[in-house]
Amino acid sequence: MTKNTFLLFLFACIGLYFIGGVMVPLMDIDATQYASISREMLERNSFLQIFDLGKDYLDKPPMLFWLSALSMKIFGIYHWAYRIPSLLFLGLALYATFKFTQLYYNTQTARLATIILASCQAFFLIAHDVRTDTMLVGWVMLSIWLLAKWTEGKNSKDFFLAVFTIAGGMMTKGPIALVIPVLCFVPHWVSQKNWAYFYKPIYLLGILLLGILLIPMSWGLYQQFDLQPGKLINNIPIESGLRFYYWTQSFGRYTGENYYHEMSHFTFLLENMLWSFLPWIFVFLWAIVHKAKTIIKEGFFTPNAEHISFFGFVFTYLILSRSQAQLPHYIFVVFPLAAILTAAHWDKILWRNASIHKLVRFFYGFHLFIFTILIIALVVIAFVPFGSIGIATIILGLLILLILIKLLLAKSLLGQKWFYMSVVLMLGVNIIMNSHFYPNLLKYQWGNTLVKVVEEKKWDKDKIVLYRIPNSNAFHFYGQHVFTTITDSTKLKVGDLVITDSTNFTFLKKDFPKSEVVFQSARFHVTMLTLTFLNPTTRNQELIPFGVVALK
Repeated sequence: MTKNTFLLFLFACIGLYFIGGVMVPLMDIDATQYASISREMLERNSFLQIFDLGKDYLDKPPMLFWLSALSMKIFGIYHWAYRIPSLLFLGLALYATFKFTQLYYNTQTARLATIILASCQAFFLIAHDVRTDTMLVGWVMLSIWLLAKWTEGKNSKDFFLAVFTIAGGMMTKGPIALVIPVLCFVPHWVSQKNWAYFYKPIYLLGILLLGILLIPMSWGLYQQFDLQPGKLINNIPIESGLRFYYWTQSFGRYTGENYYHEMSHFTFLLENMLWSFLPWIFVFLWAIVHKAKTIIKEGFFTPNAEHISFFGFVFTYLILSRSQAQLPHYIFVVFPLAAILTAAHWDKILWRNASIHKLVRFFYGFHLFIFTILIIALVVIAFVPFGSIGIATIILGLLILLILIKLLLAKSLLGQKWFYMSVVLMLGVNIIMNSHFYPNLLKYQWGNTLVKVVEEKKWDKDKIVLYRIPNSNAFHFYGQHVFTTITDSTKLKVGDLVITDSTNFTFLKKDFPKSEVVFQSARFHVTMLTLTFLNPTTRNQELIPFGVVALK
């Protein structure tokens, strides 16, 4: 891959991240909650004690909130301002992936790994659906690269920079940011018989520095919870915020102490990689099996081999898959390692190889089938669920299709045109998704759509009440206000503007006979897509009517 081709693909992917960051509204639940917390942090000027809609918050560490609040202080309360810090960390993840791969392989493999990571579906998704994982992947990959650089170059500056990035990761999503580098390097040092790395005095200074860097977050937790024990989080009394953060939130997922229990079967994360690591997932599976067979064949103790990416991914997966609470994005943090494994395999087996093995032809034919399915699905998405896409997007889509056909018919090496087709197709998919599908889908998320009505009608935000309707943090974020939520009808009063599902209209009329419905619409839980909803002719079956009632 030439430098110009590499930069073209890289900037195309990054450009699409920013298009999604600007055009796609924030999606309930997590992204809007974190954006709302960041806005509230800025409004309260409370950076060590964290609140969510006026209530004590104890779930995720504060780094995402700190940086997003700072960004919104500079640029204003906009969803793109909330996303900017996380987008920068996606860029850092790509940079660290390139530098790490270049350290152990070559520039060609580094370019392949970076583009594989940049063009996987997960990265396009978390560029706009920003959660803590978006920022975490940058911190973790930076720490892995810096530790690798320290291991190879013995420069203590790299070690201390790695400790700094580990601390940043821990203040983004917890101890997992420390666990992953350990899982990467301990087996790698063992395989290279570098026993000296287990007894270095510099580790004591590293632990001291890590402790110092974690003081602001730890002090905030201590003030908010340890000094005020018994506060209820998820209806569970919290005696120590420090224990919750350093133990319960992460290791409690294995001991059963954690509140969350969902999706705990072993293959859950792998099943979700079938879409999140598209279009590279099947070559990655081929690569990781091939790497495992190579280690077995050549022996575990192979001093010149790079095992960091293999062990880092495998052991992280094994640990995450045994958790009693899993979500698809948990595995995204080690996608840089998956990209490195895939790129090393691609460069060795596919990129320069003119003789095509039957297995390679099978994989190529299988991917052409997948590409065909994706193109058909893309056409359907572009024209069916929300009407036709705009003329500019149609022109871009046709251009993408022509490029794909040209690549398919090209006489270049199969591995090269296969790679280029994969990247171009993912760019085409996400042009449609970011400019057409997501913006139209999120019109059915009631929070961000109702805020526009509130602004147009100039309603008094202090009089707006949410009553027996699922909360939408998008409403609080875009409304730049913490709206009151009431579950007890006796607390409602004349003058309130009540947002509620239409099933409650009749009951409100009984208590407030002169009440008037001043706005009506329909909502849908946009993260729970169904074919019934995507079909315009049956969509009404999935929509839930709601409205605003002025109590009189």
